[in-house]
Formats: sequence, structure tokens, C-alpha cells
Amino acid sequence: MLAIRLPEDIEARLENLARRTGRTKTYYARQAILDHLDDLEDLYLAEERWLALQQGETRTVGLAEVEADLGLGD
Repeated sequence: MLAIRLPEDIEARLENLARRTGRTKTYYARQAILDHLDDLEDLYLAEERWLALQQGETRTVGLAEVEADLGLGD
């Protein structure tokens, strides 16, 4: 379980949205966290891949090479 304190203005916006839509504040808080969590996970994965590339632990692959490997070339 997670309990968070929100500034009054954000709490009021959340309450208003929940009242207008018939959904709960918990629903919208959960959705916001899930959406942002996806973005954060993508960001950290991209940073890890970028560091691996910079350190020579991996390399990029061009479209022509991928097509050739898959037998999709012209």
C-alpha cells in the first residue's frame, strides 16, 4: 500500500476530475503512476543502452545490415 500527500491544489484537481467522471481518485492516481512509470523505465533503459554503446560494450546496426541478415535486401 502507498500513501501520499498531495498539495491542496493538486488534491482539488484530482477530486474534481473524479467527481466529474464518476471514477475514484485512486483510479486516476494509479493511472498517472503507471503512465509515468512506463516513461521512466524507457528512459533508464535508453540511458543504459547509450552507456553500453559509449563504453564499446555494444554497437549499432544499420538498416542495410538488418535487411541483409533477414534476407530482405533488394
